[in-house]
Amino acid sequence: MDDVARRHRRRGRTLLVGALLIAVVAGGVGGVVGTYLERNGGVGAIELPQTSDGVTGRAPDSVAGIAASALPSVVTLHVSGDSAQGTGTGFVLDERGHILTNNHVVDPAGADGDISVTFSGGETAKATIVGRDTGYDLAVVKVSGVSGLKPLPLGNSEEVRVGDPVVAIGAPFDLANTVTSGIISAKERPITAGGESGNVSDVSYVDALQTDAPINPGNSGGPLLDGKARVIGINSAIRSAGSGSESDGGQAGSIGLGFAIPINQGKRVAEELINTGKATHPVIGVTLDMDYSGDGARIGDGGDGGGSGVTSGGPADRAGMRSGDVITEVDGRRVHSGDELIVKVRAHRPGDRLELTLLRDGRERTVTLTLGSSGGD
Repeated sequence: MDDVARRHRRRGRTLLVGALLIAVVAGGVGGVVGTYLERNGGVGAIELPQTSDGVTGRAPDSVAGIAASALPSVVTLHVSGDSAQGTGTGFVLDERGHILTNNHVVDPAGADGDISVTFSGGETAKATIVGRDTGYDLAVVKVSGVSGLKPLPLGNSEEVRVGDPVVAIGAPFDLANTVTSGIISAKERPITAGGESGNVSDVSYVDALQTDAPINPGNSGGPLLDGKARVIGINSAIRSAGSGSESDGGQAGSIGLGFAIPINQGKRVAEELINTGKATHPVIGVTLDMDYSGDGARIGDGGDGGGSGVTSGGPADRAGMRSGDVITEVDGRRVHSGDELIVKVRAHRPGDRLELTLLRDGRERTVTLTLGSSGGD
């Protein structure tokens, strides 16, 4: 083969090898570009799809609607005194600046402490105590120089039914404007709280509404609202795992057992605190044997000197009740202890008539009396 032929064959092989190299490089580049495009969906910045129905309003009876209506009327209270401080919640009662909350919320202020009120929009104002009552665990404070106050409408706690939806608003762990929801789990739960220092006069007695709406420390004094954004209760206590009922000022959290003072009771007490600075307590005029371990509430004696546990001339005396009588029912509802009897009596007003069922010498009898009145703390 001559030299010319050999040169043509070598040139052909060189061109073939070159074509293969170009194909390999092109394939590699194509793979990289393809991978990039597959991962990023094309060339340019990424914009994720988003949907919207364009509706910004909410139904008035939805949780969001209730919250929007009520939040401007709910406040957070920061209270400080010489040896204690705390956070709680309250709500506006009228345009004059009266705010209802729990007594244990304002208690750290003592006689000369400081109470600061923060509204949902962030505005703050100083508050002074108008009146407080340990037996009902309620207090009214007042702010001055604040315009545009929006009172929360008050509902009727007697009309509440188990299973009704409710909304709670407060400042759990100082997280203001927190909204939770649930239902009324039960009514007329006899709850006692306070008295940690051993002072019986500091114990509050509540015939409470029970709710599973989450309530935590800081919710105290806040409103429990019905489906029309009306206050039906004042959130006041929780039961925590491994503990008894207590005001929610402790550090335990919600396990779905919260308790609220019915607003019908709260309204009466608030009116008395605003008008007179103190609340009256209904009484039947007896001294109870709080160490009695049987079923019911036993009327004790008059103390170390003996005598009667029935106040002379009082409602129980006029109804013919005696020391040793065991009260088992109030208006047809069972009571199992002295605490429960006090709770049931405190749920009424002075002047109300009560029917009491009692045991005397093994025989059951029924008496009717009109509740008397004692001054508040």
